[in-house]
Amino acid sequence: MRARLLDATSRAISRGGPDAVTVRDVARAAGTSASAVYSLFGGRDALLHAVGAEAAARFAASLAAAPRTDDPGEDLLALGLAYRRWAVDEPHFYRVMFGPRPLDEPVDEPADAPATQDATFRVLRDAAHAVLRAGGAPDADERADRAAEGLWALVHGLVDLELGGLLPGDAEAATARYESVLRAAGPGILRDA
Repeated sequence: MRARLLDATSRAISRGGPDAVTVRDVARAAGTSASAVYSLFGGRDALLHAVGAEAAARFAASLAAAPRTDDPGEDLLALGLAYRRWAVDEPHFYRVMFGPRPLDEPVDEPADAPATQDATFRVLRDAAHAVLRAGGAPDADERADRAAEGLWALVHGLVDLELGGLLPGDAEAATARYESVLRAAGPGILRDA
């Protein structure tokens, strides 16, 4: 029941944003009653917080499952591919994670820290740092944040365009295009960061 409610909430957020979520509508979509929401989550705000936390946990698990090798460049590419795979497989939770406001924070408190302070961003930053260090960059520490921000903008932009149906081709073409763009643009972002 909890999983169904989280899924229904993520779909509602994906369609209309967090302000469009009502306990009654989510309960109906999950095939249960509003009392189940209150019983499991305590109310709407706690449900929104729980769906944000679920999205963050699923995203982190996807990044953690990316293969790790002795090649920092391939590891960084694997993270980029994992980012897209998760977004395509779980578009509603992706929209929760990267929607109009962070839902993994309590809704009565504004998020103080930028997304670059999140653990998932640090995974990307560490991977970019490893590539820079392996390439002999003496200033890898200073450049890693800028490189990670540029790489994030690249993958996020491509994924957003794809999920929005704004790029041509089927799923196979989208996968090939995505990897090709990462391979072509990623080294430039790392070099110029």
